Amino acid sequence: MEYKDYYKTLGVERNADQDSIKKAFRRMAAKYHPDRNAEKGAEARFKEINEANEVLSDPTKRARYDQLGAEWRAGQNFKPPPSWNNNSPQFDASFFEGIARRGVNNQQSASGFSDFFEGLFGGSFRRNSNGNANAAHAASAAATLDIGIEDIYRGLKTVRLPTGDSVQIRIPPDISEDKRIRIPGKGAHGADVFLKVKLTEHPLYRREGSHIYLDLPIAPWEAALGETVTVKTLAGKISLKIPPGSQSGRKMRLKGRGLAGQETGDLYIVLQVSTPPADTAEQKEYYAKMKTLFTWNPRQHIT
Repeated sequence: MEYKDYYKTLGVERNADQDSIKKAFRRMAAKYHPDRNAEKGAEARFKEINEANEVLSDPTKRARYDQLGAEWRAGQNFKPPPSWNNNSPQFDASFFEGIARRGVNNQQSASGFSDFFEGLFGGSFRRNSNGNANAAHAASAAATLDIGIEDIYRGLKTVRLPTGDSVQIRIPPDISEDKRIRIPGKGAHGADVFLKVKLTEHPLYRREGSHIYLDLPIAPWEAALGETVTVKTLAGKISLKIPPGSQSGRKMRLKGRGLAGQETGDLYIVLQVSTPPADTAEQKEYYAKMKTLFTWNPRQHIT
């Protein structure tokens, strides 16, 4: 069983932190995803990347994998360290040695993972009457599923499994990080796949219960005089009229445009007045003129 260097697969150092691993995985997965890369070998490369991330992004799996030692290199036969049986009771040394004697190759197994991965984290095995090692029903797999606010809004997400299958799963509106999503029969040897939910942050929208908040930058003249502006929401672009005299922090409520649930939430657009920079002499002169035109003190309520 050939050793697989998961750190090399993702292009990170062995002491890389979780953030570096996550960024490397996303970069590599985007490059070799079969839907984007039609080159020969891209799909196999994509599976290798997924396998490496499956281990290195999980602290427990990564710790078990690191027990093999930094001196291991691709091409060497896999033999577990002395303490391996204490952490992996489903396998014993004779099992691994038997695989090595039979010359098990490094092709992808039916589960979509390599034999090396299956040897570390795969399901249980039994022997038939001829003494050969055969795969029994695999234990339920567990993986992390990133869910963004767009997925929650749509209520659906397409997931590509390690087996290569793509399935569409339902995302409940009250989803949280303590929830797990079960996909029956899609794991190794027909086992269920359990996906551990990880909620991802969005650069524009934030969620509070069933409500969605969006900070909207507006220019001073839009705030002072009122203006109709285009706003991108999760449901698409809308036209929004800014009331004259608006101040930063003003909330504009769009009823029923939040997340679905027992009670449909609302979309709150929070106005944020943004001041343009004065880069030229003419622009600076204009600001100086404004200072003489207005006697308004923005701090008068706190002085």
